[in-house]
Amino acid sequence: MYKLLILSAFISFLSCSNNPDESVTILKDDRQVPIKPKNFYFPPNDSSEWETVSFSELGWNETAAENLKIFLTEKNTESFIVLKDGKIALEYYFNEGNVNKNHSWNSAAKTLVAFTVGIAQQQNYLNIDDKTSKYLGEGWTSMTTEQENRITIKNQLSMTSGGNYTNVNLNCKEPDCLKYNANAGTEWYYYNAYYQLLKDVTTAAVPTDFDDFFAAELKEKIGMDGFWLDYQDNNIFLSTARSMARFGLLNLNKGNWDGNQILNEAYFNEMTNTSQNLNEAYGYLWWLNGKDSYKLPLTTTVFQGKLITNAPNDLIAGLGKFDQKLYVVPSKGLVIVRMGDGAANIVPGPSGFDNELWEKINEMILD
Repeated sequence: MYKLLILSAFISFLSCSNNPDESVTILKDDRQVPIKPKNFYFPPNDSSEWETVSFSELGWNETAAENLKIFLTEKNTESFIVLKDGKIALEYYFNEGNVNKNHSWNSAAKTLVAFTVGIAQQQNYLNIDDKTSKYLGEGWTSMTTEQENRITIKNQLSMTSGGNYTNVNLNCKEPDCLKYNANAGTEWYYYNAYYQLLKDVTTAAVPTDFDDFFAAELKEKIGMDGFWLDYQDNNIFLSTARSMARFGLLNLNKGNWDGNQILNEAYFNEMTNTSQNLNEAYGYLWWLNGKDSYKLPLTTTVFQGKLITNAPNDLIAGLGKFDQKLYVVPSKGLVIVRMGDGAANIVPGPSGFDNELWEKINEMILD
């Protein structure tokens, strides 16, 4: 009884907080239970309903939004969504795109895999410090046993597995393709096959398989649609733009969906911060803005400055080939989704389009 009184008093104290936007936790049954910020909206999981917010309420520039619309149309965009604190502030469809159309995320879906691996660790099915061969068995590469055993799940998440990336199909997962170039953890290179094998690792670790585990533990819990599809040596994810926006909102709220902590905040913070000292702008399969330097896919060059000059420093992003974009900006309460054909070029990851797009976005949001 005494404990209940103390808990009740503590909750009453929290409800009187002078900052209604502050995220807090309470102790319930010896578990920390986050309380979502009061200004965040979450769309219902079982409905197409999604609340909107007007430009007049936000004080945004409607003329700039029209300019953005023209720019997006010219850049082969099919779907474009802006969420502000969870509500839809802007939603455009062009070039045969529509609210029900499924589109490939391409490498932006790497963020889904990083999140799912975190859930598997949270449920004690694996540990990202485990060596990969614990789940794939010995001989999953062409490396020596010693070289292979240095590779961990964390190396796969951070693109530091050390595979030889020259004169090889970077999507090939067969042992003959996975050769030694450097000790794991000593070199950063955007090597897709080691990422793809994270799904095999998860399948070996969980009671079902990756797709079913992802669906039950992530997709269905936030009302996403979409599916994984094998395509040209890749396993790609396709969904509507609104489903990508749902996942962005989940990450805007640090793994918490409407009060349900789907992914623990400790792993979330690891995932969305620099994961190694070789590429400051890379977490666990997430791109990070605001760092002093960065590397890009298909090159070993270190570039000085932040990844997207015009974007906020705290932006985290899922970035896919043909300019699939998932931007999450905690300081502004923004989630931005762009799907369509390539706007700038066909390379994976960041492109020149990011900076152009953010120039237009900044003219619109005015804060």
